[in-house]
Amino acid sequence: MKNILLISTGGTLASSQAETGLRPGIGGNSIAERLNGLIRDAQIDVKELFLLDSSNIQPEEWSELAACIHQYRKQYDGIVVIHGTDTMAYTAAALSFALQNIEIPVVLTGSQVSIENTIADATENCRAALHMAASGCPGIFVAFNRKIITGTRASKTRTRSFDAFESIDFPYAARINSRGLVLNPRISHERKGICELRSKFCTDIFVLKLFPGISPDIFRLLKEAGIRGVYVEGFGIGGLPFLRRNIAGAIQEAVRDGMVVVIGSQCLYEGSDYTVYEVGREALGSGAIAIGNMTTEAAVAKLMWAFGQYDDPAMVREIMTVNLLDEMGAPVPDLTE
Repeated sequence: MKNILLISTGGTLASSQAETGLRPGIGGNSIAERLNGLIRDAQIDVKELFLLDSSNIQPEEWSELAACIHQYRKQYDGIVVIHGTDTMAYTAAALSFALQNIEIPVVLTGSQVSIENTIADATENCRAALHMAASGCPGIFVAFNRKIITGTRASKTRTRSFDAFESIDFPYAARINSRGLVLNPRISHERKGICELRSKFCTDIFVLKLFPGISPDIFRLLKEAGIRGVYVEGFGIGGLPFLRRNIAGAIQEAVRDGMVVVIGSQCLYEGSDYTVYEVGREALGSGAIAIGNMTTEAAVAKLMWAFGQYDDPAMVREIMTVNLLDEMGAPVPDLTE
């Protein structure tokens, strides 16, 4: 008999129609009742943590959720977190960093339609999440549309489709198909130590998406606003302007003043390589940190987490270059087909 904890935080899956629009209103016990029979030989307990639209789930909620998971992790074989889809990938990445070396599977899931709707994707997503939670495969995951995604590689790519999430530049951790739950044996889940709760996040960061004509003064303004770290979404495989509007020079000045600047790509797939073009090498020469194929969600969560652990920008810079949890992982074969 597997013991599974269902933590409810709200989201579309738990929403009902109100005069003000669709809003979370279905409690965890009601959700659990609808999940009876989705997994055999399992006891499901419920913990009601929040009842929030995921747009309102922020770093403070990440910390509370991480603490809850850490508290209950040794009492259960796995944990399922019901979560809204809009910020689920951010939460999954944040939990990955806050709960490194977790001993059990923790699986986030949600839906595009309320569980009250009989044709919703909610039941199928919960089925996948429950089976992954009972798999004995430790780590933080997102379950959606019969796909299990490593927590640091998930991204919401569609707003309406049931196939809303993708694993960016990384194979699925598992799939649900005619053979049942098929785990990818090439993805390592080796623990490198004990699970310590490290759930402090610093929100003094900024995401800057470049566009033609952007003013370099933005870095001075960000510094004056108290921003300590910036993730820059550059152009294509790796480029930013240095003619007329010298973004590379502005980054160099910001780094000299103690700001941590990391650079990636606006493109969702295939990552960045700032060594290819002159414009990219200018960026590297400015002191920016290239993060390859890390997703925006993982970059934001990691930068917030790193500043939450270390006051020294040099330590943050160092941690941003280390591949901790496959957030910068090189592709490995997908053996779940």
